[in-house]
Amino acid sequence: MRQRLIVIITLIIVVTVLVLLNAASYVQVEPTADSESSPDRSTFNAGATGTRALYDFLHESGYQVARWRESTASLLSFNGPKPATIVIVGNTRVPFSKTESKELLHWVETGGRLVIIDRTPDPKLLPASGDWSIQAHPMNFPWSELNPNDFEQMTRDVRAVTPSQATLFAHNVEQILPSRFAAIITFGPRSRGKPGNKPKSRHEEAQGGSSDDDDEEDEVKPIATPSPEAEVTTESSLSPAPVTTFLNERGALLVDYAHGKGRIVLLSDPYLVANNGINRADNLQLAINVVMGPGGLAAFDEFHQGRAYTHNALIQYFEGTPVLAICGQLALIGLAIVWSRGTRFARPLPLPHVDRRSSLEFVASMAELQQRAKAHDLALENIYARVRRVLVRHAGLNNNSPRGEIAARVAVRSKINRQQLETLMRSCEDTINGAPTTGRETLQLVKRLRAIESRLGLQGRARDEKQDKTDL
Repeated sequence: MRQRLIVIITLIIVVTVLVLLNAASYVQVEPTADSESSPDRSTFNAGATGTRALYDFLHESGYQVARWRESTASLLSFNGPKPATIVIVGNTRVPFSKTESKELLHWVETGGRLVIIDRTPDPKLLPASGDWSIQAHPMNFPWSELNPNDFEQMTRDVRAVTPSQATLFAHNVEQILPSRFAAIITFGPRSRGKPGNKPKSRHEEAQGGSSDDDDEEDEVKPIATPSPEAEVTTESSLSPAPVTTFLNERGALLVDYAHGKGRIVLLSDPYLVANNGINRADNLQLAINVVMGPGGLAAFDEFHQGRAYTHNALIQYFEGTPVLAICGQLALIGLAIVWSRGTRFARPLPLPHVDRRSSLEFVASMAELQQRAKAHDLALENIYARVRRVLVRHAGLNNNSPRGEIAARVAVRSKINRQQLETLMRSCEDTINGAPTTGRETLQLVKRLRAIESRLGLQGRARDEKQDKTDL
């Protein structure tokens, strides 16, 4: 017990030291302030550059919105409900791979709706629409010291923009107020190669530009609004020409175009849906029109914002605190205790042998056998033989002395009647020698023998002590 107490005290001391070390080494990481140069456009972010205000408003207003925290491959699977619209806001923290881009665009081709709200959208997510190519060009870049909560810094020299066409996106929208960092969307016919043209480099193809030697007809010319002929549709297919809803003096801010059976919507300024700009002018109504569109479930992409379903929610809650380290250390201590308890540290010792037999088991067994066999004489013989030896020792005689002499000597040394003692001894000897008797008579004889032992003080321990003294 003392050894176990020492082990327990040692464990308590070790755990206390570990907790103190973890607490001393823990450095609380201050939350990074939102910045337009490195924004967090997640719907979980309640800061200036986040989109939590828009998501909460849509959710509480009864619109069908959700946070999509799975990969794009799940859009093509047949398990569970699928969203009608996928919304990607800002430059994602986890970039789209080529496979993910193909999966997402394939989902759009089958009838999905992709909404991209970004100043520098991923070119892989902006495929050409027929003979039309779409590009976004940032005209101004935010600096690191810019305060996203400062309305003056975000919208200096910016005028409100009115709708250029009466589309679904302009419903109940009189004017919107973008930031000074809004990109300009340009689109035009894709260049077609001629025999004398110089081939473009990969960099030029990625940027959507052309070489200096290209003909003027091969260049991508910014077009504000497609011609009416390009917008004519048939019953079998939609026009691939992009449709512009909002324009400013520099170019388009919001366009959408068909891609397969679905559509792609491009909004060039996240400020219009972010927490710091959604309450300006009619930006909120524009955000509702762009995100919800014709209806259905609109899912905000959180997978590429770094908030995928890859971690346990409980572990994420304690992430960045010493709790996880403490739990790991306690688990190691527990494993060490289990291992040490199951490992032998010294030579093997035999198990203690416990004798579970009682000293009276033999007596009880013999008594039961004699009772079942009705061997009353045998039971009396065992008792009388011992009592006679006690009387002989008390009288100072030997075992061969006659019973009359034994009774006389015992009567002299005690107040026991000689005649009664001799008669009792004769009756016992007759029963032992075969005289007929019953269980009751035998029991009476035994009681009389025990009474004599008691009167002489030779019963139990007293008798054994006197016998030992006599032997000495």
